[in-house]
Amino acid sequence: MALDLGTTTGWAMHTGDGNIVSGTHGFKPGRFEGGGMRYLRFRDWLAELLATSGSISAVYFEEVRRQAGVDASHATGEGNADKAPMVAAIEALGFHPADDNEADALALLCWALAVPTAAAATCTDR
Repeated sequence: MALDLGTTTGWAMHTGDGNIVSGTHGFKPGRFEGGGMRYLRFRDWLAELLATSGSISAVYFEEVRRQAGVDASHATGEGNADKAPMVAAIEALGFHPADDNEADALALLCWALAVPTAAAATCTDR
């Protein structure tokens, strides 16, 4: 599983049957909710993904180092890569991401699948 962490989190999974599924999920807190609700929603969402997928053997995510507050950096949506080329590169592999968050998660999953110890398949083996 690959995650592009943020208020809108992109995710991508290589399933046990060899398919790649992906999407986005929003964690914006409500008007009267504290920051802890984002964590609780994220935890519950991960538990739901685990329950529906059957298993998650590895999780890949981009470590955020550029900003003083990690939560703040996850919320800004300002990553290192230019978004349009990232989306175009993922579309060239045959994916149709809803937005740059999903494209980033798919790119990370493709990278993870290309690492010899990560998995035997690649994104082009779909």
